[in-house]
Amino acid sequence: MNVDEFKRTLPADAPPPNLPPALQALWWAGKGDWDKAHAVAQDDDGAESAWVHAYLHRLEGDLPNARYWYGTARKPAAGGPLDAEWDAIATALLRTAAS
Repeated sequence: MNVDEFKRTLPADAPPPNLPPALQALWWAGKGDWDKAHAVAQDDDGAESAWVHAYLHRLEGDLPNARYWYGTARKPAAGGPLDAEWDAIATALLRTAAS
């Protein structure tokens, strides 16, 4: 699945089956459900979910918390447009999930 295909699933009521937690969280974020996205990201201790967790805190404007999670994910803190970051995270996570 690529990013465009992933985005086309957003009108559904639930994420596609068999997505890893980080992609599930990003999917909920893409639907605008911050609380559900945060719950999924927070319940997984992997670096990928930490990256999504960082994005979510940046989205809400909590930059100190976002920086913490970028560090946990071992990713540089993002500063560009949020939609570009969502796409970049989705691209990377989808690539990882496909391998």
